[in-house]
Amino acid sequence: MNAAHTALYDWAPVWELLAFGALIALFPLAWTAWRHRHGSGSRRLQALTVLTLFLTFDLVLFGAFTRLTDSGLGCPDWPGCYGQSNPLGANAEISAAQAELPSGPVTHTKAWIEMIHRYLATSVGALIVVLTIAAWWQWRRHRQGMVPAPVLGRWWMLATFVWVCLQGAFGALTVTMRLFPAIVTLHLLGGAVLLMLLCVPAVRLSLAVEGRSAVPVARGLRHCLVACMLLVLVQLLLGGWVSTNYAVLACTSFPTCQGSWWPPMAFAEGFQLWRELGLRADGSHISFEALTAIHYTHRLAAYLVLLALAVAAVQLRRRAPALAAQSRWLWLLLVLQFLTGLSNVVLDWPLVAAVLHTGGAAALLVVLTWALTASTSAPAAHPSRTAGASA
Repeated sequence: MNAAHTALYDWAPVWELLAFGALIALFPLAWTAWRHRHGSGSRRLQALTVLTLFLTFDLVLFGAFTRLTDSGLGCPDWPGCYGQSNPLGANAEISAAQAELPSGPVTHTKAWIEMIHRYLATSVGALIVVLTIAAWWQWRRHRQGMVPAPVLGRWWMLATFVWVCLQGAFGALTVTMRLFPAIVTLHLLGGAVLLMLLCVPAVRLSLAVEGRSAVPVARGLRHCLVACMLLVLVQLLLGGWVSTNYAVLACTSFPTCQGSWWPPMAFAEGFQLWRELGLRADGSHISFEALTAIHYTHRLAAYLVLLALAVAAVQLRRRAPALAAQSRWLWLLLVLQFLTGLSNVVLDWPLVAAVLHTGGAAALLVVLTWALTASTSAPAAHPSRTAGASA
């Protein structure tokens, strides 16, 4: 069966896929229950939340791997593969597509990569369902006077559940709209936001279990962290736009591009957002100058983001010693991002570096969320007290 004539949506395998995702989710659930079998309910819940955050980060990395290996259309329909729950059941259709175009979007390897990504996404969704139910169950027991006020917010977890459902919808659109650049970029952004949503309860539960409170820091430092988070989100969007438009190799030298500090670029064309892959909005082929503009914009913005994050890391170290771990992680990730970004340019876009570059951006957002959640604004000094201290 030709991929072009395959129905975009085939719901026949949906229950099998949901069951398979739930089965995968049983492993982290069972491991958490056994590992902390002698701990409190709060300790088990904290461990499950942290593990879900970790597995979601793995999912983001595997999503990058799926995109970078051109496996996003390994199964040209959704949610299954040619109406089957796994590529084995679609062996004949995949073989026919691969025979017709051996280097095309549908091969046995790409089909398995795509379906494994969907299995992992379903299992993460199942874990978030468990956490959401646990949050509401704790709230109900608290209202009955059986337990203290829960740390895991029920509305926060409900919003996280809604967000993961939205991510699933964007995953479907990624396939059915044939890697539409704007959709793929938003899907990447959605994965990063999901990590941030899960990081908040993970940090709060960890503080509660360890009996610690959020660290008071100057309000200006928290504003700096928020600004850095917004900058990284924008840079993530720009990086996703580079990747989804295959504009990485528009510049293969550093620090110049094409031997120039300002090569020929077509910004208006490059940043036409609603268009198909490789095309302008009018349907004609996108120019090399547009791809250069996409690449160079991301590179120029990277300088600003690296500087801002370096300032934040220094300020965390100096003004909030209790957040030294977050400062160290920021420095480590800054070096990683610089090296992997440089490798993508000068080493012809190696797969490992490209995946790590996406993972590093996601990790930066997690660390910034961690720092913000583990801190709180210190009360402003009273003027009279300040004057008295000076006297």
